[in-house]
Amino acid sequence: MSKRSLVWLAALVVGIVVVGALVVSDRLAGPSLPDGIATGNGRIEAEEVHVATVYAGRVEEVLVQEGDMVAEGTVLARIDSAETEASLAKAEADVARAEQGVAEAHAEIAQRVSELTFAQQELDRAMYLVERDHIAQSVAEQRLSERDAASASLNVAKAHLAAAERAVEAAEAEVRRLQVRLDDCCLEAPIDGRVQYRLAEPGEVLPAGGKVVTLLDLTEVYMTIFLPTTEAGRVAIGAEARIILDAAPQYVIPASVSFVASEAQFTPREVETSSERDKLMFRVKVRIDPELLETYIDQVKTGLPGEAFVMLGAGVDWPEEFAVHLPPPPGS
Repeated sequence: MSKRSLVWLAALVVGIVVVGALVVSDRLAGPSLPDGIATGNGRIEAEEVHVATVYAGRVEEVLVQEGDMVAEGTVLARIDSAETEASLAKAEADVARAEQGVAEAHAEIAQRVSELTFAQQELDRAMYLVERDHIAQSVAEQRLSERDAASASLNVAKAHLAAAERAVEAAEAEVRRLQVRLDDCCLEAPIDGRVQYRLAEPGEVLPAGGKVVTLLDLTEVYMTIFLPTTEAGRVAIGAEARIILDAAPQYVIPASVSFVASEAQFTPREVETSSERDKLMFRVKVRIDPELLETYIDQVKTGLPGEAFVMLGAGVDWPEEFAVHLPPPPGS
């Protein structure tokens, strides 16, 4: 091959490379954005709720699998409660015993009241007879002493009743405490959500606070992006936003800004370019409407990467390519 042919071939290769680079660059740049719209990369996230044990114990059964949708109040797992049930039975017996003590105290009071009444009558009779010199003064004094003793006995019986009633209250409080502990052995879903992780299996012994299941709250789904100061300062809470996922770029999901950080930070490496690592950015949370999520609840997936677009102020219209476009609702 001649030298001139080599030169032309080299020029052709360079031309192809340049054209290809321009095409790739144009695709990466995406659609041009108006000045009033900012953009950032992120991943779909949802609030996580960890369902954990209140007390240490052995896992008896786990009733859900990862990926299951659960409603609030659904039983997720049970912790062995045999010891607590035995303690509860004893506490209920203590309540019955304390209530019997109250009944006995009431009976004692009735007896002491009767004795006091009799002693008072005897004293009145003795005082009447002393005034008429029918009996000695010492007899009246003896009747007075008996009346005072009966009165003191009545006061002691009343104190016994108060103590018995406090014993009932203490025993009932212990029953309530153990009932709460028994209820806590049944782990229920605090929210409607999807089981993200099953973290424990039957037979495992967990400490207090040991995590058993992690739920995703699919009514709180959002994407976190990072914006520079010049853009973050113009973002208002509630501002309109759009989310486009890499896995489904044909759909445009409506959203709104629910949070803007009050302090700047360095952006994480996975969502920044090398040239931006020295810049302080503000974290912005773009939230999807819960009513929309409810419609597509079975299709909501976390961890999907994508891009969020945020409107920075009034007077800016969304370009045509950012018009809301959603997949058909399930069952339609």
